[in-house]
Amino acid sequence: MYQRIVVKLGTSVLTGGTPHLNRPHMVELARQCKVLYEGGHDIIICSSGAIAAGRERLGFPDVTASVTTKQMLAAVGQSRLMLMWEQFFEIYGIDVGQILLTRADVESRGRYLNARETFRALLARRIVPIVNENDAVATDEIKVGDNDNLSALVAILVEADLLLLLTDQPGLFTADPRSNPDAELIPEVRHIDATLKALAGGSGTTLGVGGMATKLASADIARRAGIDVVIASGRAPNIINRLASGEAMGTKFPALETPLESRKQWILAGPKPTGTLYLDAGAVHALAGNGRSLLPAGIVRVSGEFQRGDTVALVADSADLRQEIARGIVRYSHDELAQLTGCQSAEIEARLGYTYGSVAVHRNDLILL
Repeated sequence: MYQRIVVKLGTSVLTGGTPHLNRPHMVELARQCKVLYEGGHDIIICSSGAIAAGRERLGFPDVTASVTTKQMLAAVGQSRLMLMWEQFFEIYGIDVGQILLTRADVESRGRYLNARETFRALLARRIVPIVNENDAVATDEIKVGDNDNLSALVAILVEADLLLLLTDQPGLFTADPRSNPDAELIPEVRHIDATLKALAGGSGTTLGVGGMATKLASADIARRAGIDVVIASGRAPNIINRLASGEAMGTKFPALETPLESRKQWILAGPKPTGTLYLDAGAVHALAGNGRSLLPAGIVRVSGEFQRGDTVALVADSADLRQEIARGIVRYSHDELAQLTGCQSAEIEARLGYTYGSVAVHRNDLILL
């Protein structure tokens, strides 16, 4: 059985497909968490539903679906959602603590570490963290699947063993089960490729903002950090306890055999790439085949604006392969690397008048995808 578990609850799970939050089902979910809690397990809840709670509180106003409106609804609904969770867990004598995050909280290495220590302090005191996206102040963060992505980041932050992505579907299917009666549930996924990504459709409900595609991306992030992931129906009886005990339900994404070390977890889960380095075939082979660092000589061209210390995407740019192969922390800015494209390491100082070392991205600062 798993020791530390992150449970992501989608809006469709909390509402049952209705406009209202389903309080009896939320109590039932809290009861399931109580069973694990009393068994000594650590539980972290990543809860959607703030915008739905805001709509409910305001009598379902006829408003546009703009970012500003969503922020307004989230501001009204977040406190109500948290109050519900506090009351429902209090039935079982369990304290909860609210944590609101945005991607900015993990893009900064310092804020990432601070957030991790907050989670550790709560769990050490046997307090259940209730986590949500800080929608009331977010701008581009309010978009499809944000809490799916957030739950993967939280799972990495707390060094979880298991991430449960609970939704209104039993798992990932070979086709859309809502329109194709021959669709079959995929019980386990060990390799995520373009074909599998094509199976994931858009959002299944007008109430939530998550879709299967974002769950697939989130599962990929978490499993790379050594975390088992299961996508399953949040309405199935006793679903949390059954999955935590290892019962085969939904679609499981087993963790990769070798969990990424802490710094590389942050590279993967933290800041989005601010630029792209396009590599020749020799550089791709050196990185992927020989475990080498990226040298300026292997860079074909540079795209985007970034500074030294930013995260960039490393993309193969040859006739045989055109895709992102790695991400890493760059040691030179976009202006500097534009001058160093194809340059031998010994020539860096002559071209720039200074040097930050012989590599563009060090092996210790990159993760292969």
